[in-house]
Amino acid sequence: MTQPSAPVPVLSTGAGAAARASRSAALDAWLAAVYASTGGVADGLALVAVGGLGRRECAPRSDLDLVLLHTASNSTFADELGTRIWYQIWDAKFALDHSTRTPSQALDLAREDLKVALGLLDARLVAGDAGLLARLHTDAVAQWRREARHLLPSLRALTQARWDAHGELAFLLEGDVKESRGGLRDVGVLRGIGFAGVADGPRPAVRGAYRTLLDVRDALHAVRGRRVDRLLAQDRDEVAELLDLGDRDEVLRRIAEAARTIAYASDDAWRAVERWSSPGTRGHAERRPLARDVVEQHGEVVLARAAVTPRPDPTLPLRVAAAAARAELPIAHATLEWLGGFAAPMPQPWPAPARDALLTLLGSGPSMISIWEACDRYGLVVNWLPEWARVRSLPQHSPVHLFTVDRHLVETARHAAKLSRDVDRPDLLVLCGLLHDVGKGLAGDHSTVGAPIAADIASRLGLPPGDVEQVEKVVRLHLLLPDTATRRDLSDPQTIAGVAAAVGDASTLAVLHALARADAAATGPGAWSDWKGRLIADLVRHVERALDTGVVAPPPSPAAALPSPSKLPAVEIDTDTVSVTARDRRGLLAAVAGCLSLHRLDVVTADTISSGGLARMVCAVQPRYGGELDKEAIASDLRRAVLGELPVAERLAARERSARHRNAVPPRVVWQPPAAATAATVLELRASDTPGLLFRVARALEDVGADVRSARISTLGGEVVDAFYLAGELSADDKARVQDAVLQAATPA
Repeated sequence: MTQPSAPVPVLSTGAGAAARASRSAALDAWLAAVYASTGGVADGLALVAVGGLGRRECAPRSDLDLVLLHTASNSTFADELGTRIWYQIWDAKFALDHSTRTPSQALDLAREDLKVALGLLDARLVAGDAGLLARLHTDAVAQWRREARHLLPSLRALTQARWDAHGELAFLLEGDVKESRGGLRDVGVLRGIGFAGVADGPRPAVRGAYRTLLDVRDALHAVRGRRVDRLLAQDRDEVAELLDLGDRDEVLRRIAEAARTIAYASDDAWRAVERWSSPGTRGHAERRPLARDVVEQHGEVVLARAAVTPRPDPTLPLRVAAAAARAELPIAHATLEWLGGFAAPMPQPWPAPARDALLTLLGSGPSMISIWEACDRYGLVVNWLPEWARVRSLPQHSPVHLFTVDRHLVETARHAAKLSRDVDRPDLLVLCGLLHDVGKGLAGDHSTVGAPIAADIASRLGLPPGDVEQVEKVVRLHLLLPDTATRRDLSDPQTIAGVAAAVGDASTLAVLHALARADAAATGPGAWSDWKGRLIADLVRHVERALDTGVVAPPPSPAAALPSPSKLPAVEIDTDTVSVTARDRRGLLAAVAGCLSLHRLDVVTADTISSGGLARMVCAVQPRYGGELDKEAIASDLRRAVLGELPVAERLAARERSARHRNAVPPRVVWQPPAAATAATVLELRASDTPGLLFRVARALEDVGADVRSARISTLGGEVVDAFYLAGELSADDKARVQDAVLQAATPA
């Protein structure tokens, strides 16, 4: 039976060290009162805090990690006392992780469970026998040091698995501040390595970074009202306000800098563990040459003795980085410090060895990522590229992006290196991968703004004028292929002619194609799909032919393309294509689009061919949530929808009422210039993706008399760009009327 409980404390919901200290003090006092009120004694029993409370770091919604420690002679009483204590805590609505153990049981479990072992290192007395805990803590530290040689490899494997699962906090837009690489959990691991005597514990810079992440977690708990460690985009504004930061972007910058500091310290500590645990690395180690002035020692890249001079070669840092990336070895901490402190500014234009080293580094593949980040941490990258300071830790504002701008650029270069055999200028491909988004964070279209910046960088690197022009063109046009493929009619000669004129030559086209694939791979899983890849490949094939022959193929004849089925409406469904042939009438696109939306199919292209009183609509589709198509059900409903027997509008309206709508930017209509299409006017709708959007817009277009020849639907995250080809030319009055109808249809009720 639960005993009379001690008054439950009211905990601070603030963020910061003072708020954490206040919460810990209040919980300590309350738990001590609970211990006393339930019969806790001063000898042979101790209530011990581990985890966040043990470190006095409780966030507003942290759970409580407690151990009731007891001597072997007190086992029965300890079990009874523990039950009374735990029930009072549960009655007070605290989340609780608890155990009741003797010191010897705790030590035995610590040999098998790394979480228990690390927890004992942070254990702190709340109430009871201080000597009992002191003896256990001394024994736990001694055991940890004694058995570190087999415990640390297991801890390393668990840490790596956690990093693989949660990613790198410094570069994620919605990272887990506890579990991601560079997060709070890694500082606990650093303390464990320090207790083992293998490397220093957390240094002042790491402790400062740790406090930053604790502050963010405090604010996140307060904002969400529950225990949560992942900072979502929707919470950044409130977190920034609680932390007195300027804006949501500053929150991410602070997190990124803190996570970089912790992650780098982690890498350094684990290299120390590796050297300590490998008998062959103790004492004198052979120095193996890797490149001019660069050698390997103890599994790290260091400078050759002859390279350490009062006036080092300005190209030395790049040559070290390139050698490290090619050898897939880390650069030693001391080497980076020396290079960061003594490296001379790079002359302009760059000498050929520096340029070659940069391109070698960028083309090295996955190993380049960690080398680039290490160099950036010690100020080397901004010495090479001063523009890098502006994009470092710069957040992206599209939900399709996983990484900050700087990491996205490096990831793009990494993916581009894998495509080097697809182009005749792999050097320009990886360089454009690194620079393609350098205009982000500035006013205006980032492709247009970034192109002259990239050209200036290419010129400083010493590239010849022709290559500088190609870099400028590729950066300016790096979205041309994906945007055209997903938003334009590829059967329209004007589309192909426009792209061919913009690109100019086959070499640039190949670089743009490879860059589009690398850019998407570095963005996130939502940026690429099989259909998008096929569309871009089709576009490239058409443009290659146009560049090679100077002739653009005419569009297919409608009469030749339109079959005459025996029964109307006729429906054909393939893996990712739905075709409907019916009597030509207004409302066909809306009926088909609405029915497909009811079946949770996203339409990515829609083309209509009319001839002899018949209309054939061909839609490329994707299941919104994956899975196989129920072809029979879809075909049946499509026939009913086309015949007006299916209440499409009513069913979609019911679904929309049950859907959650986030705060959306108002939709926008952009009219493309007349040269964008043959005998058609292109209306481009930019809006938030909502259920039934294509149905509503298609119905609005048809209601105002617009003849939709085809549509292209491009979705990135929660945003869509829908391009509608409207037959013929529209007057200014017609455009205004159509635009008003489309905007009204695209605005959620």
